Amino acid sequence: QLQLVESGGGLVQPGGSLRLSCAASGSTLASYAIAWFRQAPGKEREGLSCISGSGSSRSYVDSVKGRFSISRDNTKATVYLQMDNLKVEDTAVYYCAAQFSRIRAWCANRSTLFGSWGQGTQVTVSS
Repeated sequence: QLQLVESGGGLVQPGGSLRLSCAASGSTLASYAIAWFRQAPGKEREGLSCISGSGSSRSYVDSVKGRFSISRDNTKATVYLQMDNLKVEDTAVYYCAAQFSRIRAWCANRSTLFGSWGQGTQVTVSS
């Protein structure tokens, strides 16, 4: 079972940037697709982006396309979410999640498809 720890959250002004990290341990990261989700108070958890185990497939929800970028460094067992041009509505707790897949190009953004989750990191966008 993969263990995940998110970091990099914080307070940023609108238009600013943050880079979230998702550090993995307990298994070989390259065998797992990794996705980022977020949940704002009173709202459902939302899938933002996913990267396949091989890194060959990446997907983004429309609300973050062109602003967020997902990447991974399997040698460091870490997945990143670069967030630029942040908006007030991006305020939420951000989670990374992992799912083992023998299909190295597999990716998804449905939370029910992911079995391992981090504890979350708070991102607050405010002036």
